[in-house]
Amino acid sequence: MENSNAQKIIKALQAEVISNGIVATSVVPELKKLREFALLEEKPVLVKALRLAYEHIEEKNDFLVNIPSDEPIEEDSEISNENSSTESFTYFMSLMLDLENKHNLADLKEYNQQFQQL
Repeated sequence: MENSNAQKIIKALQAEVISNGIVATSVVPELKKLREFALLEEKPVLVKALRLAYEHIEEKNDFLVNIPSDEPIEEDSEISNENSSTESFTYFMSLMLDLENKHNLADLKEYNQQFQQL
């Protein structure tokens, strides 16, 4: 996100989640604010990701989505769920700081797919 206020919210949310974990009552309103910035910047993938994220956190009271893998998953390999919800959330938020990076956009799309499968 290009807006400096949005970037401040992202960094503050990351720090809060690292300190206190996922607390829906404080995280969800901030994600809703960020979604408004994403709407103004006309970033549809991000708008969707933020909506799905806050709906997921409201429903589950946690962030139960894994960090997207860099490697393709083989059929006979096990999917690792080693990522904590805090790590995954802070990574999810960091993707928003540079949406010009095609890998960040691809990872946001992967998060969107995971949200919709839960």
